[in-house]
Amino acid sequence: MESVWEWFRWLNEAYGIKLTIFYDEWDRGRFFSGIWTTIHLSIVCIILSILIGMAGAWFQMSRFMWARRIVQGYIQFFRNTPPLVQLYFFYFAVDSALTDLLGIQGGLLGSYGWAVISLSFFAGAFNTEIFRAGVEAVPESTIEAAESLGYTKLQVYRYVTLPLAYRVCLPALNNNLINLVKTTTVAYAIAVPETLYISNQIWSDEFNVPEMMNVVWLVYILLVGLLVWLMHRWEKTIRVPGFGQGAGR
Repeated sequence: MESVWEWFRWLNEAYGIKLTIFYDEWDRGRFFSGIWTTIHLSIVCIILSILIGMAGAWFQMSRFMWARRIVQGYIQFFRNTPPLVQLYFFYFAVDSALTDLLGIQGGLLGSYGWAVISLSFFAGAFNTEIFRAGVEAVPESTIEAAESLGYTKLQVYRYVTLPLAYRVCLPALNNNLINLVKTTTVAYAIAVPETLYISNQIWSDEFNVPEMMNVVWLVYILLVGLLVWLMHRWEKTIRVPGFGQGAGR
C-alpha cells in the first residue's frame, strides 16, 4: 500500500497535482475521519428521520385535532425554512435557551448532536408527508379486514398499513433520503468535522483547492451512488406483485 501512496507523491512532484490526503499520513488520517463522520451522521439521521416520519404519519390520523395541528405546524416549519437556518436555530438559540434554563455550563449538546437533531427533524418533516401519502394509498378494505380480525388501531398501523405503505412511498422516500445525505454538508457551518469541513482545513493548509474539490465531489458521488443502490435493492426485496410499485409488472 505504501507504494500507492508514494505514487501520489510522485504525481505531485512531476505534475503538481497535490493530493496530500494520500501520501501525507496526517492529511490522510483526518480526511478519512471526515468521511467516516459524514457516513455515520447520514446513517443516524436517516434512521431517526424515518422514525419521525412514521410517528408523524400516525399522529396525522389521530382523532385529536390538537395532535394533528401540532404535526402540521411541525411539517410547515421544517419544510418551509432553509436547513441551514434550522441548524443555526438549534445550535445557537435552542442550545443557549436550554443551557440557561437548566443551568448547564458549556452547552447542552455539541455540534454533532445538534446537527443530528436538526437534520433528522428536517428530513422527518418530508418523510411524514411521504408516509401519510403511502398510508392513504392502502385500500380501506384491507384495513377493515384487519380490524375484523380483532386488531387494534395501533396493530393495524404497525402490521398492515405501514408495511404496505412502505411499498407505495419508497421511490419518494429514496429521493428524500438521498437529499438528506447531500444536506449533511450544512453541518460544516457549525464545525462538525465531516468531509467538507475537513477538506476545507486541508486545502487551507496545503493550498490545493482544485484537487480537494474534485476529491470531495467524487466522495459524494460514491456515497450517494451507494445509497441509491442499497435503496433500489431494498425496494426490489420487499416488492409485492400487484401492489404499489409491483402493480402491472
